[in-house]
Amino acid sequence: MTDPDARPYVIERRETVAETDTLRVGILTLAEGQEVPWHYHSEIEDTFYCLEGTLSVETRAPRARYLLEVGESCAVPRMTAHRVTGKDGARARFLIVQGIGTYDFCPVG
Repeated sequence: MTDPDARPYVIERRETVAETDTLRVGILTLAEGQEVPWHYHSEIEDTFYCLEGTLSVETRAPRARYLLEVGESCAVPRMTAHRVTGKDGARARFLIVQGIGTYDFCPVG
């Protein structure tokens, strides 16, 4: 398992709601200009729930951009490169469910 504290990016706040060996639930806050950079996961799916602001979830192969308003959600399947920001670099807060499987963070250049 990748050490979750060793991620190659910095965000305003990360809260753990629940975590097991195969499932993680957290709340992440992105300050203005912050992002979760391009990456993918080998085993797990990420499901995003927007809590504050407008969340932008971009994917590659297939190329798509999801703009989530408060209360909206989307899922990114395993092995799909994605990045997460606030719309136009604005602040955003979201709940993320990651599972089921072993967590890893595989950066994409």
